[in-house]
Amino acid sequence: MKILRFLAVLCLVAVVGIACTNTNSKEKPKVLFDAEKWVGDWVKMWNTYDLNQIDHLFVTDQRLTYLSSEKEGTLQGFEAIREHHRGFGFVEGGKDQANKLWIDSLVTTDLGDTVVVAGIWYFQRPDGAVQRGPMTMVYLLEGEEYRIVHMHFANYIEKE
Repeated sequence: MKILRFLAVLCLVAVVGIACTNTNSKEKPKVLFDAEKWVGDWVKMWNTYDLNQIDHLFVTDQRLTYLSSEKEGTLQGFEAIREHHRGFGFVEGGKDQANKLWIDSLVTTDLGDTVVVAGIWYFQRPDGAVQRGPMTMVYLLEGEEYRIVHMHFANYIEKE
């Protein structure tokens, strides 16, 4: 009887081990979110005014939403966001320009295949004036890359 019990336990351990091995082998490892890389790519796009980079940074369909600090309402869809950037002077391949954008105080929350990034954006114009405000970026993992699926910008009201 002890031998039968031992064999039953041994079979159970083997079945559980095989099931765990099969489950793990089907799962691909999650791509880790590197805020410096992904947010840095977006900042680089802004500082070069390269419209082509929008294709690589954002989801390219109607899921994309954008709340601008410069325009009322919600922009929705890839083409609307491309046109919004074109309105700021972005061009295919980018261009030299005197504006400078940067982000500070990043806080990243990883929710699995979705990552929320909050921070403070700064935009310095050629005359030295700096505009700033809070922002949120929501990234979605698509394949091996994170893509921006939502952005929200606001302006701080400067005290006089």
